[in-house]
Formats: sequence, C-alpha cells, structure tokens
Amino acid sequence: MLSRLRSSRLLRVLLALVALAFVGYGLAQNWEGTLEALGRLSWWSVAGACAAVMAGAGCMLLAWRSVVAGLGSPLPLRVAARVLFVGQLGKYVPGSVWAYAAMMELGRDHGCPPRRTFSATSLGLVISLGCAAGLAAATLPFTARSVAERAWYLVLIIPVIVVCLHPRILTWGLNLALRIARKEPIEQVLPGRALLAAVAWTVLGWLLYGLHTWLVLGDLTGDFSLYPLGAGAYAFAWATGLLVAVVPAGLGVREAAMVAVLVTALDGHGLVPAVTTAGAVALVSRLAFTLTDVAWAGIGWLLGRGTAQAPTETRASTYAAQ
Repeated sequence: MLSRLRSSRLLRVLLALVALAFVGYGLAQNWEGTLEALGRLSWWSVAGACAAVMAGAGCMLLAWRSVVAGLGSPLPLRVAARVLFVGQLGKYVPGSVWAYAAMMELGRDHGCPPRRTFSATSLGLVISLGCAAGLAAATLPFTARSVAERAWYLVLIIPVIVVCLHPRILTWGLNLALRIARKEPIEQVLPGRALLAAVAWTVLGWLLYGLHTWLVLGDLTGDFSLYPLGAGAYAFAWATGLLVAVVPAGLGVREAAMVAVLVTALDGHGLVPAVTTAGAVALVSRLAFTLTDVAWAGIGWLLGRGTAQAPTETRASTYAAQ
C-alpha cells in the first residue's frame, strides 16, 4: 500500500478526496441538528469555539514537531503543518492506517524517514491520551461524579503512560512497534527536552480545547463558571473516541460520551433542558473540530507547496547541537 502511495500521485489525490468526502458525510449526517444548535447560539460563542480549537490544534502541531525534531528530523514549521494536518485527514476514512500511511509518505517527501514520522505520531497520541485522561480524572469527580465512578479506568491509564515515557522504555516500545510494522528502528533515545516540550505544548493545547466547550456551555446556560465541566467532558469524550479505534475520528462515540457527562452534570445543576443543551454542545464541538481539520489541512497544503524536496535524512546531531 505504501509503495503505491509513493509512486502514484493520482492515488494520493484520490485518497485526499475520499477523506474529504467522509468529512462531508459526517457533517451531512448531523446537518439539521447542527443548524438547530447554531440557531440557539450567539455568533461570538461559535466563532470563539472555532478559534480555541484552531489554537489548540496549533499547539498539537508544535508538540508533534518537537518530537519529530528530537528524533532527528527538525522540519520547518510549514512543512510540519503540511505533513501533520494534510495527513490527518486520513483519520476520517474507515480503517486506522490511512492517516499513518499518508503522514509517513508526506514526511518522506520532505526528508523525514517513515520510522520517525510513525514514532512521532504514535508518541504524540500517547502524550495526548495521558493529558486527556489526566484532565478528565481531575475534573469529572467534581462535575459528573457518577460518570467518573464508571470511568475509573482513566486513572489507571495515567501512571502507565508516565512509566512508558521513560526514555529506555519509550525507545523499546517504539522499536517494537516499528518491528511489527516492518520498519527500521529509531536511531536514538528521544532527548528529554524534546519530550518535555511536547508535553508542555500538549497540556496547553488541551487547556485551549477546554475553552471551546466552556464558551458554548456558557452561551446556552448563562453560567460561565463551567470551564472544568466543559474541559473534562471533552477530554473524556476524546479519550473514549480514541480508545474505540474502529470508528473513524471517533464519530458518534465522542458525541455520546460528551452528552453522557454533560447531561449528568447539567441535571445536577438544575440546568434544563439538559439533553438538548448537551446535544447542542456535542454537535458544535464536532463541527468546530471538523472545520479546524479542514482549515489546518488547507493551510498546511498551501504553506508546504513551495518547499524543496529533501531526499536525504537529517542527522540527529543537528537537533542536539541547537
């Protein structure tokens, strides 16, 4: 499959079109509900939610770029945006390999070996899952206790991820995954400063993601003290959608998980109608993230169009000397 993607420009274009078609299908499935939800909201809350998601995704880009640079391929920012965001459109296509395949081939075009793209993307997901689980574990017991009691497994994920981020264990795990994928092993241990930078950018990204649900919740309920609820609800929903990997981009799973948290919390606060409010937040959240994925992919594609192709690998020492 990768060899065909590498040799056929037409196949790459078709894959991008298929991904965009699935994006459109996902929006069309919830179109009436989305319009109804938007009709209940002020323009500033929708615009603010989209801006917060765009900014959060930008932080995730910087986190991913820190990791791939630490592994030996310090990509220019515009190239990193092209590889990450254009490639990530593949997550909307059923099957979990398309985003990985697209990102590895885009990275190869710019001199980043597939093993580094694969490793950076996998590590980015692990860090993001740890941050999401931590945010949910820190907020749900105070905002939606019954959901927190059922989702006790989130607390167990955090120490496992922390242990797995130890340099030696991390390198062993990445090389094991690369062997399974029949790729060459990574050449070096990820530097500690690159890992810390990725964690810091990811935490900031998750705090920004929390703003989008907070703005929509505040607009619908008139209560702007609900940031912990909004941030925790989305973190729990995203982690649930990621763990149910068979569903493209967590479609439907993420919304159901978010509604479960919000309904529990809003009923407890006496804010009604809880179900329609929670549904509106979930729909606007999906809309904001879908538009962000498409917008960032367009930005990355435009920024990376004029970049020179780099067929040779960049040595890890280049990054270490900076």
